[in-house]
Amino acid sequence: MLKWIIQITFILIGGTLGLLLLPQLYELINLSSNPWLDNPYVSVLIGAVILYVVALLLTDHLIEFMKWMEERLLGAPIADLLFGTLGLIVGLSVAFLLNFAVDAIELPFISSVLPVLLTIVLGYLGFQVGFKKRDEMMQMIASSKTQTPKKKGDDSSQDLQQASYKLLDTSVIIDGRITDISATGFIEGVLVVPQFVLTELQHIADSSDTLKRTRGRRGLDVLKVLQNERASAVLITEEDFDDIQEVDLKLVRLAKKMGGVVVTNDFNLNKVCDLHNVSVLNINDLANAVKPVVIPGEDMHIVVIKDGKEQNQGVAYLDDGTMIVVEDGKSYIGQAIDVVVTSVLQTSAGRMIFAKKK
Repeated sequence: MLKWIIQITFILIGGTLGLLLLPQLYELINLSSNPWLDNPYVSVLIGAVILYVVALLLTDHLIEFMKWMEERLLGAPIADLLFGTLGLIVGLSVAFLLNFAVDAIELPFISSVLPVLLTIVLGYLGFQVGFKKRDEMMQMIASSKTQTPKKKGDDSSQDLQQASYKLLDTSVIIDGRITDISATGFIEGVLVVPQFVLTELQHIADSSDTLKRTRGRRGLDVLKVLQNERASAVLITEEDFDDIQEVDLKLVRLAKKMGGVVVTNDFNLNKVCDLHNVSVLNINDLANAVKPVVIPGEDMHIVVIKDGKEQNQGVAYLDDGTMIVVEDGKSYIGQAIDVVVTSVLQTSAGRMIFAKKK
């Protein structure tokens, strides 16, 4: 059906062009005196036949091109199409207004060619700007929704600042605790998931290794839960940096560009963010901060599970996974004993408690 529509369209265009252009061509080659060619129906027929032959050669290629365009449009995110279309409308509107100034020049070549060039160039630029600046425009929309009116008589009151961006890395998504933290409302603003992080998650989920595949699928499930249950937005951005291969460095660059904060539980990424002066929220730091406070001299009742790295050391664990190293505790493996805390070591990698038998 589409093939017939294209061919009929070409025939109609050919007939119209034949009626308008062929008489002028006849005059240029001195054939206007021919009675057959002077007939307008003959010009329409010749133009239609020529364009029909062209249609036979180009129809299949046009159908393939249209199907390719259809697949690209259907596969593109709706936000990309929406903001790209808005940019295109703005660009064409500007070109339409500029064409009035061009018409006033009254130069034959410029007046006929420049409007077409302006329409093409400004329409293309408008689409590209709308397509590539969609994240910033969505940020403006989100910030306008978070503003509150000033109280009457309070000159010092200000509008709320725009929602801050929290960029999630692969490790914190797979970890899964971000869903519980987000549900409690301790992480405000917009959660940002870059496309290159999603791509890494997909590669992990498609891995031949069973453990990696399970971790990757868990990460994708966590993102779905965040999208469904989080009150504020979860933004998936297409922003990428082709000159950088490492995902962590891309995340740092994007955080700098967006003025956001990296959310992670990767100790090494935490250090890289510190070197680049990028704000970072470490889930392990948060988990350590909300653990019950243990101070030297406090009594604890524990079960020694295994021996430690040093001689005669025993190792036990709290319910939250905190490791307790017991001096001379090797001989008490498998027993419940009372110990006294001697010191506590806390880092971004976790907390470790040192104790001795009471």
